[in-house]
Amino acid sequence: MSGPVPAAGPSAEAERVEARVASRIAPSPQLLERVARVSKELVEGVEKAARGRGSPLVRALVAGSAARGTFLSDRLDIDLFLLFPPDLPRDRLREEGLALGAAVLSEPEKRYAEHPYLRGRFDQFTVDAVPGFAITDPAHPLSPVDRTPFHQAYLLERETPAHVREIRLAKQFFRSLGVYGSEARTEGISGYLVELLILRFGSLRGLLGSARRWRMPVRLEEPGHEPPRLPEEVALILADPVDPNRNVASALSRRNLGVLILAAGGYLDQPSEKWFEAAKPSRLTRSEAEQRLRSRDSHVTVLSLPRPDLVDDTLYPQVRKAERAVGEELSRSGFEVLGAAAGVDARRVHLLFEVAHRQRSAVRLQDGPPAGIDRAGEFLRKWSDPKAPVVQGPYVRADGSLAVETRRAERAVEEVLRRALPRLSLGKDLTPSDPSKAEVSAFADVPETPAVEEALRDLLAKRLPWTGER
Repeated sequence: MSGPVPAAGPSAEAERVEARVASRIAPSPQLLERVARVSKELVEGVEKAARGRGSPLVRALVAGSAARGTFLSDRLDIDLFLLFPPDLPRDRLREEGLALGAAVLSEPEKRYAEHPYLRGRFDQFTVDAVPGFAITDPAHPLSPVDRTPFHQAYLLERETPAHVREIRLAKQFFRSLGVYGSEARTEGISGYLVELLILRFGSLRGLLGSARRWRMPVRLEEPGHEPPRLPEEVALILADPVDPNRNVASALSRRNLGVLILAAGGYLDQPSEKWFEAAKPSRLTRSEAEQRLRSRDSHVTVLSLPRPDLVDDTLYPQVRKAERAVGEELSRSGFEVLGAAAGVDARRVHLLFEVAHRQRSAVRLQDGPPAGIDRAGEFLRKWSDPKAPVVQGPYVRADGSLAVETRRAERAVEEVLRRALPRLSLGKDLTPSDPSKAEVSAFADVPETPAVEEALRDLLAKRLPWTGER
């Protein structure tokens, strides 16, 4: 007599979940055929336009997920790369790239990265026409997109239909966590990195099985074979197979990698389709934020700066630099910084800082040198002056060093920050030339805007993406 059928384990359930998700996110055969046709027509159209104007175009190609079929059914932009001779002056590169893009795209709109490119429409698809150089050595690119043909060739030679399915699953999984995208604003995982990880680990579950045990910084290279010149805050190290001196994962932040590591274990232990569904962004109204601050007995101060005319990939690193600089200054000045967040709109950059108390103590302990050394006399003369703002001292501490307690002139965090701003380095383009353009206010005095609301949510409604309401 047979016993009861054992319950399916997480692995069997994961197979069922992934089969359902893969079916839902995969582009239809008709869409794949249409993308292939449109890609061919785009290249032919650009080549024809190049011949007509005598353009020095070396090669045009559609690359990226559209070319490899690794895109998701609801997320497709076609990337058309226009490659020119390496010795072509950059002004001419921009001119020719924009002209050829305009020749094939409708509704062209100039966008900016390192140099201008065109975004437009072709047969109802959004297309980015991006100029670059036709280099022969991917280790020596002249622009950020020059390695693209080499990436394309590397992946096409290795990816199987099984890999393509797993790549789509991985993209959807990372997307649901909010960690997909290598833009400076996101600091996440690029599409190219996803494809390399799936090639390395074979499947989404193979990747997650390894990721749940990762410790930062994660090194997916043998020691001594990793890219040089890595910053201290690096999260993940994976050398670009076409340029071993480049870390493919350089954009990924430690915060986002931490989210991925935790989610990897969570999904493998309890697989569910919810892991592939984007979490609804939590909303925090001003009244709810004020209530939370009252219950936390903390205070939020806001530094608002004019937004420089920069693309996001140039702006956001400066925003984060400013955030760090101000946070460190507040800590040095005696405030306990509980958190920081930023919101950006068309005109302003808003930096929000939560501190434990709005006012620091009226008394500041000023450390002095040990008794008996030459500087001790200088310290005593300075702080024995009747005009010095001394509350107590000078005196000798238990460790034999001198000290004095002084009265602080500014106590409120806003006053301290206003005085410190002129000497802080907030970023080359973010530091206003006119100091009066930098506004420091308590949160209660700041007008309600979507950017401020976004920053408030990041500051006061932090949670793991899969733990909230979906």
